[in-house]
Amino acid sequence: MNIIQSKSVKFIALMLLVATAGCSRMTDDVEYSQADFQQHLGQRIPDLMDWYEVPGVSVALIKNGKISWSDAYGLADIENEVRMSPKTICRVESISKSVTARGVMKLVEKGEIKLDDPVYVHLKSWEFPESEVDFKKVTIRHLLSHSSGLTLGTIGLEYDPREEKPSLRESLSREVRFEREPRTVFSYSNVGYHLLELLIEDVTGRSFSEYMLNEILIPLKMENASFEWSEDFITPVPNGHNLNGDPVPVYVYSEKGAGGLFANVEDIATFVSSGMLDQYYSDTNVLKEKSIRELYNPLIEAAGIYSLVSENYGLGHFIETLPNGKQAVFSGGQGNGWMTHFHLVPETGDGIVILTNSSRSWPLISHILSDWAEWNGFGSLGMDLIAKATTGLWIVIGLILTVSFLQIVRMIRESIQGKRRFDLQIKNYSGVQYLQLTMALILIFVLIWSLTREYLLISSVFPGASPWLMIALVLVLLTLLLSVLLSKKRSGNVTFK
Repeated sequence: MNIIQSKSVKFIALMLLVATAGCSRMTDDVEYSQADFQQHLGQRIPDLMDWYEVPGVSVALIKNGKISWSDAYGLADIENEVRMSPKTICRVESISKSVTARGVMKLVEKGEIKLDDPVYVHLKSWEFPESEVDFKKVTIRHLLSHSSGLTLGTIGLEYDPREEKPSLRESLSREVRFEREPRTVFSYSNVGYHLLELLIEDVTGRSFSEYMLNEILIPLKMENASFEWSEDFITPVPNGHNLNGDPVPVYVYSEKGAGGLFANVEDIATFVSSGMLDQYYSDTNVLKEKSIRELYNPLIEAAGIYSLVSENYGLGHFIETLPNGKQAVFSGGQGNGWMTHFHLVPETGDGIVILTNSSRSWPLISHILSDWAEWNGFGSLGMDLIAKATTGLWIVIGLILTVSFLQIVRMIRESIQGKRRFDLQIKNYSGVQYLQLTMALILIFVLIWSLTREYLLISSVFPGASPWLMIALVLVLLTLLLSVLLSKKRSGNVTFK
């Protein structure tokens, strides 16, 4: 089978998935047990992995505040055919922020810091650089809620675990930059959580990793989790896989608080279980229930692309109100070759964790979350939007391909019939042709710009559809150029149609 045939088969298969997506979901009039849902996931997840070309997925469910089930699908190591397991240690990326927030709240409970303390008063080993923004206004609460005004920070500074890398303080001196005043708007910032990492070290006199291990991870029985990479993990950390499916060897960052945690799906499920409230709150928790509630208190309205899937942000967690009025909180991670997510409803004791070793996983995660929410009767989640938008994008692509193809066929037929003629003389072009030529040039620029980017959000959110969108846009470009070059013949003042 040649490349074109292979792509055509893939496109048809994906369109069939879109057309039949609703058929695999659970019906509203049937009450499904957990065994039914586990069986459903056992069929659903491998199908989604095939469609979106995701090598490995591990999943855990939390029911009544306890881990009720975990399983894994696909491969952790493609080359050596090592299967993914619930024990497989993964990079959990920005789920780390939620764990770091617990570490900060532990210091609040001990009375060593207060959430509204200016950050700088607790820093002993590093100083803020000069800035037009008054850094003395930045509080711990601002950092936890992404409302400090700090920039996102440089993405993609990855290091081999064994190589020398910049220190946390060197990184902060390079990365701490303000783009606005504190508390004006939500602005997602990895740098803010790097500052919280430093805060923990300077307040406790301990390394961040050691503090988090002994104060949070071990007490919560997250037995295999660590902010330090180790050759002695219960399993080797597998390669991630980028948008092209290429392997990404294990890496670390200079900083740990924003995205440096290594854990398996059961560790993160244990963490999620410890975040329940009311009758599902555990007295063995590392934080008091009041502090857990503080983490989930909506502090600032989500902005930008985050507002499409969440209403607010608290302390280390996104927050949304479900159609049934319950509050859901969640966090997710995206790194080079990894995508992760957890969702929980603290009042009902329900939660789910999804870890994947691929950058192509957002639609897959969205579909699984949608099924989970339906099974629990929660109604639609904000993250459902990705699955819905994926379906919508495939429909748009199908329409563009169909209309463009029919238009090209029509113009070729009219050329054969003598109704159109090939004309390179720009002076002969009509106003419509000039407009079409302008649109074609803009589209050429957009395509070249897109192809030269190392990262495109649309490719990350819609990994299966984005290549076909490019093909559709190329077909639109061809249609525009043919419309310009194959002018309709004129006889006097009459245009042949």
